[in-house]
Parts: sequence; structure tokens; C-alpha cells
Amino acid sequence: MTDLPQDPYHYAVIARALRLIDDGGPALTLDDLASRMGMSTAHFQRVFSLWVGVSPKRYQQYLTLDHARRLLAERHSVLDTSLAAGLSGGGRLHDLFLRWEAMTPGEFARGAAGLQIFWGRFDSPFGPTLVMGTGKGICGIAFTAETGEAGAMDDLRGRWPKADFVEAPQRLHDWVRGAFGQAGAAQPAPLCLIGAPFQIKVWEALLRIPSGQVTTYSDLATAVGHPKAVRAVGTAVGRNPVSWLLPCHRALRKSGDLGGYHWGLPVKRAMLAWEAARFDAA
Repeated sequence: MTDLPQDPYHYAVIARALRLIDDGGPALTLDDLASRMGMSTAHFQRVFSLWVGVSPKRYQQYLTLDHARRLLAERHSVLDTSLAAGLSGGGRLHDLFLRWEAMTPGEFARGAAGLQIFWGRFDSPFGPTLVMGTGKGICGIAFTAETGEAGAMDDLRGRWPKADFVEAPQRLHDWVRGAFGQAGAAQPAPLCLIGAPFQIKVWEALLRIPSGQVTTYSDLATAVGHPKAVRAVGTAVGRNPVSWLLPCHRALRKSGDLGGYHWGLPVKRAMLAWEAARFDAA
């Protein structure tokens, strides 16, 4: 997956367009979409295709439930295979996250007491975003379009109640650029995983799912050595604090139904569509 072309104005345009496409569904025409973006139809289609990898019409097709079911049938990730291959195989995300570090169980149990966590507000292809990080890497990403910023902030802060939170977006800027594939990022986006041991095992399994592929909650349970603990695995997936980077959006039900998503199903659909579009265009 190549880096996205970098233009702050177009980055915001595409983020808004993705939300409009998700809200409007197939009835939203290219002309209508371009008009709402304040752009000519030809120019909007060119910019959109450059960023997303496919035309707006093709992207709309990726948002349907039928597509999710086909994705499950055709690109169902076999986690044992990806485990054998290691994290360096299968796409850009794996290359980004070769460097990650988990908080010790003791630190987690103490509510991250004494840990300094920096946070800031950022734009993303999936709407306004809160990002948090320690000195080691990104520890939290929340998408606020559905939940609101206050609710998202309370959610993330409540996971590490004794940490010291400092608003310092400049400390996170380069990591955020790397996290969303923006050209010009000075470094990849390292992760600092803050969770209970079982949660971290599930999150490690999520990291093995290549971009453009999906898995099921039951396969995740098998991958972490607890095949009967599907419900517990689902809870751990839902408690993933680093959305998008730890790709919980790639976990589907066996039926092909998307299941739930902590930051709202429109965000999950947009993520799956974005990855599928760029996977097919590669």
C-alpha cells in the first residue's frame, strides 16, 4: 500500500466525502457529491480516486453488507498462516507495527499511575479523531463523529484513570501522519499497548490480519489458544484502545455481518471499504 498524496485541504475533503458516502448510500450520485464538496465532478473524481484508489461509485459498492459477506468468503484470513509468516508479511500495516511495546501487567493493574499520556485532536479519513500516546508510542485512538469528543475522551481516560494526561498534539503529530499513511511522515507509528494480558494476546492476533482481509471472532479465539472463549475475545476486541492501528474493524461474525464497533458502525464500514478499495487497486 503506497503512501497517500499529501495535501491538507484534500485530506479534509476526502474525510468529509467518506462520511457523506456512508450516510447517503448508493442514492448519492457523483454529481451531487462533487457539488457538496464545492468541486467540479471531474476534479472531485480525480482527487478521490487518487486518495482512495478507486472511483466514488466503486467505493460505494464496498460499503454494502453483500460486500462484507464476499470479503469474508474470499479473503478470510487464516491466522495460523500469518503467525507463521510473522508480522513483516502482508502489507504496510505490518511494516508499520514491527515496533510495539506492551505495558507490564503490574503497571496496567495500577491504572497507569505515574504514566504521562499526551493527547491531541486530529483529522483522519474517518472523521475527527482523538489520539493519545506515551513516550513509547500511540496508546489510544478514538473516532468521535458518532460518539462526540467528550464521550470519546471520557472513554479513553477511563481506561487508565491514574495516568497524567497532557494536551500536546505536537508530540504526536509525526506518529499520526504515519498511522494514517500520510506522505512525509518522519517515522512509522509505534504502539504502546496498555491492557490486561489476555486483551494484549487478542490484540496481537489482530495485528496478524493483513490489510484488505478479515477474520471471525471464533478464529481469533482459536488463534489465542482459547477456542471456546469467543465472547471474551469479542469483549477484548471491543476494548481495543488503538482503533484502526489494531484492526478490530477486520473482525466479522461468521455470517458476514459486521457485528458491533466501539466508535460506530459507519466508521467500521468506511475502514473496511477504504482497505478493500486500496487492496484491489494494488
